[in-house]
Amino acid sequence: MQAFIDWFMSTIGQYISPELSVFLVSMLPLIELRGGIIVARLLNMEMWKAILFSVLGNILPIPFILFFIKKIFHWMANHHMGGIVDRMLKRAEKNRAKIEKYGFWGLTLFVGIPLPGTGAWTGSLVAAVFDMDLKKASLSILLGIILATIIMTTISYGVF
Repeated sequence: MQAFIDWFMSTIGQYISPELSVFLVSMLPLIELRGGIIVARLLNMEMWKAILFSVLGNILPIPFILFFIKKIFHWMANHHMGGIVDRMLKRAEKNRAKIEKYGFWGLTLFVGIPLPGTGAWTGSLVAAVFDMDLKKASLSILLGIILATIIMTTISYGVF
């Protein structure tokens, strides 16, 4: 992670504020809020700012994924990117049983527990691809982001 921070700060980071850096890192798939809070801590950002910019960055892509991912996948498949779509659908399918077993709370925990391959991006992908109720999925993902924020802030900032 330190190598990523060093690279980011020596390239893009020298032209934008630490707050915008944390916001952008939190938008990235796989890194998401978990990485954003770590980046904020490494940049010695105040905890409240870390939480604010990480959460906002992590939330921003979610509606686009929930509403448009099927159309994007269809377009990608028609433009010689079917392999990428297949990999993403396999990833979603791999996590389907975990989420369906526990429903609403399963999705919340899937998004909130910071493990590799979990998070708001993948949770939104699963919810959209498997036609989960958008209101319930959105609330579940939001609660998962809150849980991830609590866990990562506690780890990164040593709250307790």
